[in-house]
Amino acid sequence: MRLILLGPPGAGKGTQAQKLVERHGIVQLSTGDMLRAAVKAETPIGLKAKSIMDSGELVPDEVVVQIVSERLDEPDCGNGFILDGFPRTVPQAEALDALLERKKLQLDVVIELVVDEDALLDRVKKRAAESGDNVRSDDNADALKKRLDVYRAQTAPLAQFYREKGLLKQVNGMAGIDEVSAEIDRIFADVG
Repeated sequence: MRLILLGPPGAGKGTQAQKLVERHGIVQLSTGDMLRAAVKAETPIGLKAKSIMDSGELVPDEVVVQIVSERLDEPDCGNGFILDGFPRTVPQAEALDALLERKKLQLDVVIELVVDEDALLDRVKKRAAESGDNVRSDDNADALKKRLDVYRAQTAPLAQFYREKGLLKQVNGMAGIDEVSAEIDRIFADVG
């Protein structure tokens, strides 16, 4: 099974990805993890990414796509994969399509966790109040609002992109963790 999990920050993508990894033996591919691994391994593309990151620039799409490409060639991706954090934009999705086509692979499904943004903001405020001084610097309502703005502008259009390809399935991300997992499993059974 090859899939993408979509949804705004705080929707539960990481939680659901871990459950999929445990239940289905597929690997979760995080672009951040892949970038760090390529840099650490000092691969040619990793060294290129490192010099870009060291200069404070964002790693361009073509470099990220190359890192994803190399990662998909590793044996643990044979059973499938969950893309986490990639693609983030329609141009990245188009580049991913071209990459998968070259590798004679295709996505099976794109699952969007649909959530209420006001409820996400309430969750963050509650978590910040409960944790007091032990809160992450980006785990606050203002930071989440900014991340949601970026998500709506850059990543939300992916839902329509994948809907038009017939790949998009939506799940109520406001349900309990186990209910969301059960719905994702139903999608897996239908698609698989």
